[in-house]
Amino acid sequence: MATDKELSDFLENVERRAFKQAVYAVRKDESALDIVQDAMIKLAEKYGDKPAAELPMLFQRILQNTILDYFRREKVRNTWVSLFSGMAPSNGDHEDFDILESYEAEQGSEASESSADKVERAQMLQLIDEEVQKLPARQREAFLMRYWQDMDVAETAEAMGCSEGSVKTHCSRATHTLAATLKAKGITL
Repeated sequence: MATDKELSDFLENVERRAFKQAVYAVRKDESALDIVQDAMIKLAEKYGDKPAAELPMLFQRILQNTILDYFRREKVRNTWVSLFSGMAPSNGDHEDFDILESYEAEQGSEASESSADKVERAQMLQLIDEEVQKLPARQREAFLMRYWQDMDVAETAEAMGCSEGSVKTHCSRATHTLAATLKAKGITL
């Protein structure tokens, strides 16, 4: 097992060579620095407990994979840039072009909502939150774990320190109470 001193010494010795290797590969000093730093962090976090003799080969593999990841990310970025550049106006007037003006939101999505719809939805969520806060503590806890945190009955029971039947009872009571109070206020979900 490599000691912290051995790991530190290894990283110090390999730093310049790794940087040169990354610069030759990506041709950008800033990106090369990021790549070397990421590779060193990965080595220290995941393989710091390996014998010192294995560190050079592990680091070389991690560095190569980090460089490949960089090129993959660049390919994705370039794809998006080329897709958005195709949305530019055809009349050559690029100065006043705003991509957001040419973008049409998908019908039914949050981006296509009017301001009034957004305010109404925010008010409804606020009202629901207030009603959830009024529930008894155990019902509120069970309700939030099951439906907000998407935990199953067994996980909720373990977290609450009770039986699965108790969780089901608390959730049932909470949903019935919420449905009744929200219906009285004119909200049907």
